[in-house]
Amino acid sequence: MIKKITYLARACSWLAVLTTVGMILLFLGFLGVRGFDTINLSLFFGNTPPWEAITARLPVWHGIWPACVGTVALVLLSSFLAIPLGLASGIYLAHYAAGYWKKWFCLAVDLLAGIPSIVMGLFGFALILFLKKAVAPQANTCLLLSAGCLALLVLPYVILMTQTALEALPDELRLAGLSLGFTPWQNIVHVLLPAAGRGILSGVILAVGRAAEDTAVILLTGVVANSGLPSGILDKYEALPFHIFFLAAEARSDAELAQGFGAALILLMLTAALFMGAYYLKSTFAKTWDQKDLLI
Repeated sequence: MIKKITYLARACSWLAVLTTVGMILLFLGFLGVRGFDTINLSLFFGNTPPWEAITARLPVWHGIWPACVGTVALVLLSSFLAIPLGLASGIYLAHYAAGYWKKWFCLAVDLLAGIPSIVMGLFGFALILFLKKAVAPQANTCLLLSAGCLALLVLPYVILMTQTALEALPDELRLAGLSLGFTPWQNIVHVLLPAAGRGILSGVILAVGRAAEDTAVILLTGVVANSGLPSGILDKYEALPFHIFFLAAEARSDAELAQGFGAALILLMLTAALFMGAYYLKSTFAKTWDQKDLLI
């Protein structure tokens, strides 16, 4: 009886894995069939010469190049805002917070992790309305506002992964640096963070992926359908997720709909490139830390 249950559980597990892989392949195949033929220079630059568009000498109005640049800028800026704050908060929760404060801080992080992205977008929009009426009448939705709201959205990933990775380290490792005369901060920077680096970077990778694909936040905080390349963080911008949403909702011809499928493929490729870059950094740091462990 136990063997039958084991075989049944194994069969269900394999069925779940194969179903998931099959659905992913079906989705990618459908997307590839509908959008692969549209991937060419005109998809990116429209009628603008590529070099003139890349160097920002001429605007691109009928291509996705500004949306690609805006997406990368959005991800980098939101990561720049979220990662340092998330690391610092995770270190505080793992090594300094205790008792009542740690309990409420962890509750706040859990609540932040459960906030829907559309609510975060409404928060950013309401913030701009408040600033326009009370502090800065010239304030408007922009790239910085979108990046700030996205940073709040992905912040729990970095905090929780940092806290979990640091708390999972053995007590012997925690005491190693202190026994050699390190201060608590030196012990965290030179011993504990490198040892927990793989887990922390996993949280960073999740944050980057979430920031690249979200649409609801940017919908209310600064993205537009046509704006060209952003000249600064206080300007309007384009982004691939919104561009795909806009074409899917407002397509007036089969050509525009096909461009939406092509843009979706480019977004997947761009997200994959960001993931590969993050994994490369993770593996590079892991090799460096392993070499340091061998030297020690």
